[in-house]
Amino acid sequence: MDTSGPVRVILMANVVVVGSQWGDEGKGKIVDWLSEQADIVVRFQGGHNAGHTLVIDGVTFKLSLLPSGILRAGKLSVIGNGVVLDPYALVSEIEHLRSQGIAVSPDNLRIADNTALILPLHRELEGMREAHTRLGTTKRGIGPAYEDKVGRRAIRLMDLDDLPSLAGKIDRLLAHHNLLRRGLGLDDVQPRDLYRQLADVAPKVLPYMDTVWALLDDKRREGKRILFEGAQGALLDIDHGTYPFVTSSNTVAAQAATGSGVGPGAIGFVLGICKAYTTRVGEGPFPTEQDNEIGLMLGDRGREFGTVTGRRRRCGWFDAVLVRQTVRTCGIDGLALTKLDILDGFEEIRVCTGYRLNGRGIDYLPAGERAQAAVEPIYEAVEGWKDSTAGARSWAELPAQAIKYVRRIEELVGCTVALLSTSPEREDTILVQNPFEA
Repeated sequence: MDTSGPVRVILMANVVVVGSQWGDEGKGKIVDWLSEQADIVVRFQGGHNAGHTLVIDGVTFKLSLLPSGILRAGKLSVIGNGVVLDPYALVSEIEHLRSQGIAVSPDNLRIADNTALILPLHRELEGMREAHTRLGTTKRGIGPAYEDKVGRRAIRLMDLDDLPSLAGKIDRLLAHHNLLRRGLGLDDVQPRDLYRQLADVAPKVLPYMDTVWALLDDKRREGKRILFEGAQGALLDIDHGTYPFVTSSNTVAAQAATGSGVGPGAIGFVLGICKAYTTRVGEGPFPTEQDNEIGLMLGDRGREFGTVTGRRRRCGWFDAVLVRQTVRTCGIDGLALTKLDILDGFEEIRVCTGYRLNGRGIDYLPAGERAQAAVEPIYEAVEGWKDSTAGARSWAELPAQAIKYVRRIEELVGCTVALLSTSPEREDTILVQNPFEA
């Protein structure tokens, strides 16, 4: 008789990092900072339309597709099934990182076998659409790739490992796309040309392929700590964002489970990243935007230019309504407040505490496109501070008024600050609550 009993499995707390605004909140630095404590870093949605800029020991690294954990030795980086993968962009980014002395190999990078691919025809289609719709896309093919995924005609990474079946899948894909292209006045994509391109790139990406859902489940049962890294921000979520000026995937925290193949119970702590002010790149509503000298000052001080596109970001005051809404839709347990130092020297700082729509006050962003464009912010003035917060690594180094500003944000959004970032450097971070130990 076996008296040993069931095997005891120790499951460690895992952390999901999401942007709580429209993206560009500084997730890259925070994920890199947290990845020191993690064993695995997982990217679970988006494509190479998102970007992270990290500054480590004075060296700047720009990532578009690879998880931020790739910059740390001994960590496993994973691209989950919720991502759409441009294999050519992947190869280019790997080569660029290697030129900067970063080791990237199948030993530290694994990609889900069921990840849908972005193809050249997707980029071409999105570029043509953007010229007419002006939704603010990066024209990198992300939207059309997700369309093919839900349309059940996508080419997935695993298909590159089954070349005898690939031709039929290409025919199915092009039956849709070539019909669409003819309506746009474009030439047909020839099946043999696309087959040749994919067969050529296959040996470069297939060594990274894995059954990621099983890999993550095994690692989790071994007690490994997993850090889930979102791209963009929750306000760009296809369901919960400022539709139609959104991205083509779900960016809220729940997507960490769906986009990597783990159960929702694997998520222990949700960390929302937000700037001490607000930015947005591309088109769409922006209630607190400052299209004036203040907006330009925030943009110049904060070096607000897109990592991927180089586009200048629109800037405005902190919008507590939006972040409070994101705290609820993502189940955020703590905030990482970034770029506090950009507000140094302002005599007065304004914070949006509510909206006015058609003469009445509301405390949320409505879902309708016209209503979103019509809301007027209700501001509260907060006294600024003269002393610098740049590079501060403890509360004691912060001006008293800066601390009051942080505490007021906590009150307005209904969530405490777990981390505070005071510069792009990795170590310029004030830790209040460790998400892995919460």
